[in-house]
Amino acid sequence: MKQTNPKKRGVGRILLILLIGVVFGFGVYTWLSSSVIGNQMPMPFGVGIGVVVTGSMEPELSIDDVIVVKSAPTYRVGDVVVYQQRNILVVHKIIAVDGTSVTTQGTANNVPDAPIHVSAIKGRVWFHIDGAGRVVTWLRSPIGSLIVLAFAAWMLVKSYADENREAQAKREALEQIRREIEELKKKQ
Repeated sequence: MKQTNPKKRGVGRILLILLIGVVFGFGVYTWLSSSVIGNQMPMPFGVGIGVVVTGSMEPELSIDDVIVVKSAPTYRVGDVVVYQQRNILVVHKIIAVDGTSVTTQGTANNVPDAPIHVSAIKGRVWFHIDGAGRVVTWLRSPIGSLIVLAFAAWMLVKSYADENREAQAKREALEQIRREIEELKKKQ
């Protein structure tokens, strides 16, 4: 029977518990942020993740690209920013700044957006990952989160079950050795 290193098993369990905590915590945080507060892009530590859902920024950003957004103290013409308009997130490029008002426009759009107050901006697109949005969307879905949590919980339970099987095998081996010693003592 293959035995695993107890230290590796302990580290693995800690990582699984952390994964469960992060997935569960992020899910609750996101749900509270969007449903209770109306914030469609939570920005813990000034960073948020989103998925592009329209082609208004083609060819710079495409549908299903993952964007990582970072808040900034100031914004300038040329920045690709995310702002919330009612319950919709918009990812467009700043084309004009006038004091505390900015005008944005999608690179694939012919008409600029209505000016917005700079406070509506969540942040500027820090970087993007082409086409990774399907995975992120699935992971953010209730079923995706549930599957990740179930898998992590299964791995945790399996780890304890494997440890119990190994301990039982050791007990049985020791019991067999004890019986053999008893038999040898009887023969003497």
